[in-house]
Amino acid sequence: MDADIEQVGPGAGAQALIRPGQLLTDASGAAAAARWTIAVAEADGIFRVRLSPGVDVCDLVTTMRAQGHTASPNHVLVGQPLFFGGPASRPFPADPVPAPRAAGSGGSTASVAVADTGLAAHPWWHERPWFEERRHEAADLPDSDGDGLMDPQAGHGTFVTGLVLRSAPEAQVRPLRVLDGHGLGDEAGLLRVLGRLRNDPPDVLNLSFGGHTFDDRPSPLVEASLAGLAGTVVVACAGNTASTRPFWPAALPEVVAVGALDTTEAARAPFSAHGPWVNACARGEWLTSAFLRHGAFQGYARWSGTSFAAAVVSGAIAAATVERTSKEAAAHVLDPLRTRQIPDLGVVVPTPR
Repeated sequence: MDADIEQVGPGAGAQALIRPGQLLTDASGAAAAARWTIAVAEADGIFRVRLSPGVDVCDLVTTMRAQGHTASPNHVLVGQPLFFGGPASRPFPADPVPAPRAAGSGGSTASVAVADTGLAAHPWWHERPWFEERRHEAADLPDSDGDGLMDPQAGHGTFVTGLVLRSAPEAQVRPLRVLDGHGLGDEAGLLRVLGRLRNDPPDVLNLSFGGHTFDDRPSPLVEASLAGLAGTVVVACAGNTASTRPFWPAALPEVVAVGALDTTEAARAPFSAHGPWVNACARGEWLTSAFLRHGAFQGYARWSGTSFAAAVVSGAIAAATVERTSKEAAAHVLDPLRTRQIPDLGVVVPTPR
């Protein structure tokens, strides 16, 4: 495992991933932790504290919370389908597919922020104004670490964006880089991105990543930051854990948690997380979407994971915003009276044909 990642937790079935020796907190928490601190960095009111060697960050967070402070370890967030300790998937080259096109005028132009590995140029959107404006902000690179091999989750954000546009072809996508090409990010990076969105919140925010926490409770910092995006519908993947253990941020009550169906769209994909905290599900097996041009890939791929089921749901909500607010669109798409439900997976959202 990467030296900058540590497994914590009481047992093999309850592990979480953190950045060792890093505490996230606010100004009062940073002051409370001063005696154990060797360095501090601050952005948008969030303090990333580097602790002295030997300090157990999980114990310190527990103590600080008991004293009324807001604090969290810097949890590692992992893009799905890749995650540690379970089934994984890789992309496979696919034949080209026609670009998504609106059926007529008046399609939804909802703004959809895709926090992921970034976005590569692609025929589906290379002439779209929103891409021209943002193409240099968060490029999705095939080999970001320079080892001569395509990174295992390079193209993840590009693939997710393609799925969003298949449902909502006229949506305005805002790519944001939170994950590297190996599908790894952390809570500090997510909080920075959420801080950037506060002044210009999107209609829909797609988070096709997540992780477990050291105590199976949500990070209070992430929960507060997402709550600050009051008009935004947040959609997150439920994770490829094949378990009912809460996966964050999907398991937050205000987030639409999305599990994956198999290719029949009738049953749970075997890798998908499930449970009462999952709100919706969509096909997550063997989907085709836009991808990178690299090696055997000519701009299209097939891939599986709850990441991609989440993108289908984000696109469906974005498409439903015509003459609706984003919250009303989400309620419409997830209305249990309109479509069937699957126990422990929630409302079924059909995949666009």
